[in-house]
Amino acid sequence: MSKYTGILLLFALFGAPRFAAAQSQVIDEVAAVVGSNIILQSEIEMQYAQYLAQGNKANEDFKCYILQQQLTQKLLAQQAAIDSIEVGESEVDDNINSRLRYMSSQAGGQERLERFLNRSLLQYKEEMRPSVYEQLKANKMQQNIVADIDVTPLEVKRYFESLDKDSLPYFNTEVEVGELVVYPKLTREEKQQYRDRAEDLRKQVADGTDFATVARLYSQDPGSAPYGGDLGFNTRDGFVKEFSAVAFRLKPGELSPVFESEFGFHFLEVLERRGEEVRTRHILVQIKPTAASLERAKKDIDSIHNLIVTNKLDFYTAATLHSDNKETKYNGGMLLNMENQQSRTTLIPADKLDASVFTAIDTLQPGAYSRPAQFTDQTGKTGYRFTYLKSRTAPHQANLEQDFAKIKEAALQDKINRKLSEWFENRRQTTYIDINEEYYNCNDLKIWLKNKEGALAQQ
Repeated sequence: MSKYTGILLLFALFGAPRFAAAQSQVIDEVAAVVGSNIILQSEIEMQYAQYLAQGNKANEDFKCYILQQQLTQKLLAQQAAIDSIEVGESEVDDNINSRLRYMSSQAGGQERLERFLNRSLLQYKEEMRPSVYEQLKANKMQQNIVADIDVTPLEVKRYFESLDKDSLPYFNTEVEVGELVVYPKLTREEKQQYRDRAEDLRKQVADGTDFATVARLYSQDPGSAPYGGDLGFNTRDGFVKEFSAVAFRLKPGELSPVFESEFGFHFLEVLERRGEEVRTRHILVQIKPTAASLERAKKDIDSIHNLIVTNKLDFYTAATLHSDNKETKYNGGMLLNMENQQSRTTLIPADKLDASVFTAIDTLQPGAYSRPAQFTDQTGKTGYRFTYLKSRTAPHQANLEQDFAKIKEAALQDKINRKLSEWFENRRQTTYIDINEEYYNCNDLKIWLKNKEGALAQQ
């Protein structure tokens, strides 16, 4: 795939606000012109500084790559404006908030990030807004260009036959794995201590203690606690139903009663309402399993396992009816290859499996089940599960019979790349593009420079 067809920058997560902070020694100038838009040298320098801040070695050629990506973005964004493609303020806010949460976690907290940026996050957020808005418009435009592209089985076959047989990829062992999970369910009496804790924290806030301070100190939601419990703007679909029911019933400034969801006991405060969105902050007290609830869960999963291995219940039905893993139960308990979300394939490279899952299936024969065992998931939740090995594919060189789904994905991506290349070539031919002479020796920009003399101003 040619670089100029990619709009997602490796460093795009950090954005590129239109200022030259920390670059005051650079006299700003125009790096390039695309139609009626300009790309400032300060934008290139800022993104290069962020590249270095991530621990990368100094590499002046990377500035060529930055400019190439900026040119791509400008072309897409200009066409998006012509095609009346819109990006909502809420989309921009959500994107910026996501970036800032990631940046804060990488920097070791909000205060350290603000010291690094030499500005408040509120100020930085506003400086990022124009660039993020343009990025999102460009992304939507690119999606529109390739939205209707698909490949037929015949096209997949022709694509495979066109490949150099000596350079076909070699696939390591792949497996199809399912799992059935049972988490402990506590009785009302067993949950009471956690409700009492949430009620005590709510009383502190109601009596005047700062909500954000209590959230940072005591909330057990690791995603929002460092931000004072702030969850940003969300629609109803952005929350679990119990949370939505409370959040969209309150007015700004109101504090909710304590309520329960699958995550534990919460209370929340509505900060702002904006159309069909609400900005909230909350405090969570997680529910921990008791010894009695764990024993009940073990008996349940042992019973389900026995029904399956004695052929009284098939695995797919059992997982759909009884598994507590919401990510797999509607796939009949089967794990999906998360690196292949578009094709949603169940074939997973064995070396990409979670270590505990790999251990559970390592000695199994296809069609067999592991014994139920206690485990702790990535969120810290404890439960019981057993694993099903549906198939194991030996290492092999790519072929249509075994790897049709992978080859189809590659054929589709090839078709998308060719479509994007054609689109960009047409736009370069009909758009005025002028690049500063400083970048004339950039290999990444050769294709943008070759039509310079014949470019037409269409803006």
